[in-house]
Amino acid sequence: GLLALWVAEDFALVWIGIADGPTSAFSMWAVRLSVFGAGFAGGFFITPIFNMFLAWVFKLFNLFFDVTTGVYGAVVGVLLRIGIVMVGIYVALMGLTYFGFNTVPVGFIPEQDKGYLLVNAVLPEGASHERTARVIHELEKIAGETPGVAHTISVSGYSLLSSVSLSNAGGMFIILDPFATRVISPEQSSFEIAKTLRTAFHRVREARCVVFNAPPIDGLGNTGGFKLQVVDRTGHGATELEQSTAGLADALTAQPGLVGLFSTFKANQPQLFINIDRTKAKAAGVSIESIHQTLQVYLGSAYVNDFTAFGRNWQVMAQADTPFRMRPEDIGRLEVRNAEREMVPLATLLTVEDTSGPAVVTRYNLAPSADLSGSTLPGTSSGDAIALVQTLAAKPPDGQGLLPPGIDFEWTDLSLQQILAGNTASFVFAMGTLFVFLVLAAQYESWLLPLAVILIVPMCLLAAIAGVWIAGSDNNIFTQIGLLVLVGLAAKNAILIVEFAKQREADGLPRIQAILEAATQRLRPILMTSLAFILGVVPLLIGRGAGAEMRVALGTAVFSGMLGVTVFGIFFTPVFYSVVMWFSRKPPKEEAVAS
Repeated sequence: GLLALWVAEDFALVWIGIADGPTSAFSMWAVRLSVFGAGFAGGFFITPIFNMFLAWVFKLFNLFFDVTTGVYGAVVGVLLRIGIVMVGIYVALMGLTYFGFNTVPVGFIPEQDKGYLLVNAVLPEGASHERTARVIHELEKIAGETPGVAHTISVSGYSLLSSVSLSNAGGMFIILDPFATRVISPEQSSFEIAKTLRTAFHRVREARCVVFNAPPIDGLGNTGGFKLQVVDRTGHGATELEQSTAGLADALTAQPGLVGLFSTFKANQPQLFINIDRTKAKAAGVSIESIHQTLQVYLGSAYVNDFTAFGRNWQVMAQADTPFRMRPEDIGRLEVRNAEREMVPLATLLTVEDTSGPAVVTRYNLAPSADLSGSTLPGTSSGDAIALVQTLAAKPPDGQGLLPPGIDFEWTDLSLQQILAGNTASFVFAMGTLFVFLVLAAQYESWLLPLAVILIVPMCLLAAIAGVWIAGSDNNIFTQIGLLVLVGLAAKNAILIVEFAKQREADGLPRIQAILEAATQRLRPILMTSLAFILGVVPLLIGRGAGAEMRVALGTAVFSGMLGVTVFGIFFTPVFYSVVMWFSRKPPKEEAVAS
């Protein structure tokens, strides 16, 4: 009846069309009572039949499990007789575990679908703001026609990668449809949409456009992917720094799995160089400081004071009007006051020359540097990207360094944090395993008996890393958290067998018989609890929506690790107990002989 009432609340009221519109309380309760009564009457007659069916199912299940337990006991008996062989197999599996961890790529925090993408567009050097705005508008149209895109937010004259104002740069935030409408199709993930947009933006010839996912951690970097700084430590100059950065970017672009290699550093931005004739300035009685101040006020701006009007405070800024500072010739028309209070045209004191140079010079650890950002394709981890960069920069295929002496690179943002983290997770895992061992040693008052429990822990590593490899994922921080969880779960299953065998042996049973009885008697609780946990992890394994990448990484490690350690544990733990107890047996005391 209660089940029928729940169905009525969620479904029946919609079917009959009174759930969404205004209706009377009498009609609502009439439907509820009718459905509740029908469900109660149906349950009264169906329950006995359903109970008979369940009893038949459980009987067959118990019969099947009894047969399985008998076969399992026979197999364990055979394994106990070939303990040396099982130890050899265990050592081989340990080697396979080591091979697996060296084969599976290492990651840090997986790229995530956070519901938006970032686009950075750069036009040729010297392009005007109006031209940039037209290109950004064209990119907006392309993005708006892409399935899965809700709307866009664009800005012209600003670089999202370098966070500086540039007339030839623009950025765009692409807001995607809600997760509820995109999880239906894998093609609607942010990664696939980014791939589609990269292809579509190639049609825009006026600008170079790169599409990035959002950074996994807000505030740690402007975009997802990896980032490094190419640093000029010996003063090679902006031109050679740009060439070195471009060469490294081209070499990385040729590597499979890396996309979107891009640097905002350019050394050929059109500029004007004002060459002041200091001799003429001194002869005219004009100080260099006065010339600089005049250029600052007219071409830039200068704060004068504040005034109050209309109930608000307003700033007074001095600046030349726009028509009088649009061309290089306008600089020469400006005038500066000399020591005799006379106005002197700047055209008589300086010349304006066309030149080029970097629009922005970024310094990293006090040295000039150029940024280099990139992304990885699915199947390529951030650890792979870091290894590729270090390999190419240090030992490229042609034997000649991509970076000349005096120019090297430094990691930054999330890539730097990954390198600094290093093998911290391995240390935490080892400490967790040691803690479990010490607790068991105190519990059993023995240093050898806990080994029968702890020796099964490496098998969860093998199963977990195998699952990660099959899924095509990487060994990231969430995988490592799952491995730490598996330490306790693996020990829990082994404790069930070891504790029972120890008790039965203390009751006087022979060791082999005690082990067989412990293995067969504890098989059912081990499988039931393990399967319940494994099935409970399935939602993590098949998760979709916001944060799914983290849940899937954790679920893959825990699901495969628990599945594998359950299978390995029910066969290896009895052997481990037998071997450990064989080593811990005490030699018989020699009886004293009366002299």
